[in-house]
Amino acid sequence: MDTTTLAAFLAVDLLLIFTPGADWAYAIAAGLRERSLIPAVAGLVAGYAGYTLLAVAGLVVIVASSTALLTALTVLGAGYLMWLGWSALKRPAELNAAVEPLASSRGKIMLRGFGISGLNPKALLLYFSLFPQFIDAQGGWPVAVQTGVLGALHMAGCAVVYLAVGALAGVVLKTRPAAARLVTRISGVLMIGIGGLLLVESA
Repeated sequence: MDTTTLAAFLAVDLLLIFTPGADWAYAIAAGLRERSLIPAVAGLVAGYAGYTLLAVAGLVVIVASSTALLTALTVLGAGYLMWLGWSALKRPAELNAAVEPLASSRGKIMLRGFGISGLNPKALLLYFSLFPQFIDAQGGWPVAVQTGVLGALHMAGCAVVYLAVGALAGVVLKTRPAAARLVTRISGVLMIGIGGLLLVESA
């Protein structure tokens, strides 16, 4: 793979990453909690790592071609997002309490992040539709290696953007409780809305 191809992929991929969605909402919510941002972003990136492994193994083609399996993933992911959104709406002022006890809650925070990105069927379609456009089957690198490189670039982009979004939210909103509660409620509404749209699309 040449640098031009990688740069073109990164440009398109960053446009998608910069589009606010469930990942952004979760990163913002985590940024408002003390010591929660890194495990949250690690969980989000871990979800995409799973998709990268699927893409490298070629299983992404099998999953994407199975209507029943894709529908099940959509419903499961939508339900999970709506549950997270409802939880945020019910407890918008309890952000700091959510990280206690710290030792066990970090794992839960990471697991929730993994669920948000890992159960998102849009990510599966992203890998399936975007990656092939930048892979040269006749090139010097094996297709699996090219897929792995693109996946690594996507995960790195997600990590940088989500950390920046969460950190900015923490700095700007942490000293403004009313604004923090408002942003948390908006994040909850976004998660519920995105989940609802996924359910409508799968119907």
